[in-house]
Amino acid sequence: MLPDLLMAPTQSTSKNPRLGILLMVAAVATFAAQDGFSKALAGQYNTLMVVMIRYWVFAAFVILMALRRSEGFRAAIHSTHLPKHLIRGILLVAEICLIIWGYTLIGLIESHAVFAICPLLIVALSGPILGERLSWQRWAAVGVGMAGVLIILQPGVGVFSWQALLPLAAAALFALYSVLTRLTTRVERTFPALFWPAIVGVVLTTAIGLPSLQPIQPHHIAPLAIYSCLSIFSHWLLLKCYEQVEAARVQPYAYLQIVFVTIIGLTIYDEVLTAHVAIGATIVVLAGLYALTQERRT
Repeated sequence: MLPDLLMAPTQSTSKNPRLGILLMVAAVATFAAQDGFSKALAGQYNTLMVVMIRYWVFAAFVILMALRRSEGFRAAIHSTHLPKHLIRGILLVAEICLIIWGYTLIGLIESHAVFAICPLLIVALSGPILGERLSWQRWAAVGVGMAGVLIILQPGVGVFSWQALLPLAAAALFALYSVLTRLTTRVERTFPALFWPAIVGVVLTTAIGLPSLQPIQPHHIAPLAIYSCLSIFSHWLLLKCYEQVEAARVQPYAYLQIVFVTIIGLTIYDEVLTAHVAIGATIVVLAGLYALTQERRT
């Protein structure tokens, strides 16, 4: 899953752009490693259980952050848009479950190749939901990106399967989640937008995940611990990155996650990078970068 660049605090100048770029690269590498552990653990245990454990750690992380906020816990988490945060929390849980399920069925490489359409879906949704005026160039980028996804999915070809739609559905859910994040952070601070989806998520995943709880094998305790630590470390790196440089400047480096995931898929899981997936993913990424340049001009 691509890091949530919309959670970055607004700042007009960069403190240390070079350090910010290095932190972003480290963050997406950590996210890729986290995805690798997600695939391995979800192959041994059911997806709901893996996501539930992830949310236990994530919720503990944001609660600790809230307790350390200078304005105090209650002021830090105060929000006048709790219904929107409830929807965002549900969307994020569904997205994580679908993408991890996709890892186990079609692999990391193809899942991330399809999921790369997410930034372009955010562009498409920004018009009707946020009221943004989109130029024909940005709409064209969305269309080209969808063409790239079609090349990856190969509908109408014998190798197409419904499992390939899982990362596409996950991308759509995360795009909607991200646009709602923009909507809420227009009128209030960003921390509640980080805090409440974690709390909603831990309640929801615990409610649906506990009945599916399986005994953890002793040799899986260490991977689960590493997976949990990576989920915290990746978000910490991202927050530190945004302290050094504005999000728009480092956003192109987020696409490096596809490179890191591909390396993990090829070397650890013996996945295959087929020509149509490579070509389609390249088209999607280039379309996303072009849309980003158009957004900066606007």
